[in-house]
Amino acid sequence: MSIVLAANQYGKSRVRLVKVERNGARHNLTDLNVDIQLRGDFAASYLQGDNRNVLPTDTMKNTVYALAGQHAMGQIEEFGLRLADHFLSRNPQVSAASIAISQNNWQRFHDHAFLRGGEERRTAVVHQDRATTTIRSGIDNLVILKTAGSAFTGYIRDQYTTLKETRDRIFGTAVQAEWIAQDQSYAVNRKAVRETILQIFAEHASEGVQHTIYAIGEAILDRVEAISEIRLVMPNRHCLLVDLSPFDQENPNEVFQPIDEPHGLIEATIRRG
Repeated sequence: MSIVLAANQYGKSRVRLVKVERNGARHNLTDLNVDIQLRGDFAASYLQGDNRNVLPTDTMKNTVYALAGQHAMGQIEEFGLRLADHFLSRNPQVSAASIAISQNNWQRFHDHAFLRGGEERRTAVVHQDRATTTIRSGIDNLVILKTAGSAFTGYIRDQYTTLKETRDRIFGTAVQAEWIAQDQSYAVNRKAVRETILQIFAEHASEGVQHTIYAIGEAILDRVEAISEIRLVMPNRHCLLVDLSPFDQENPNEVFQPIDEPHGLIEATIRRG
């Protein structure tokens, strides 16, 4: 029986970076989490313990900090490109570099004071090899909820179905969106995507999460010409109507128990035909 090393990659995960850019009295704050993965000629390190082609993951961590200190941060996509270019240009044994970045949301309330703006994050994944570069911009953990305009009826019922049909339910989710754009207007595109998600989610007469997820993707492609493809993930964070009848009370769709787990997980990729 033949045994082979089928595939491999390695890198550094969860490199935390905070950078302060001091422009007089007014400061800018960037808070990132960076993951680095390299592919290339590393088989000998797995098969023979020969590390001559291995760039230490500690060096990758240091590279993040060094490059952050050399230039203004710019958009996270731009920082990811600088990192990928660095690893490929200085390491001929590397065939591809993938840089995944998430940015925590801090909101300024003073020239040099900031408020953490919830758990929503900007994201970017830069994949670069010797021939091509792919950039996926994104938003993660955009937590939204609406109390009207959401139904779920007409689904399959079998011997294990207990869910009741409804024309009026709470619809809560934490949106993850990731898209490919044909230009470098990273901040402009992200703003348009976020605004469209919020508007369509609020206004769409939803017959189910699948119905809304497609409506959001369709609207984004219609409004942002540069975006060629978008992937949307929308977990259905349930709020279950509480039965108040044991207390001789009615519940006119007002008192709910939020349930984080288990939750429905719905996703779709929408692209131009």
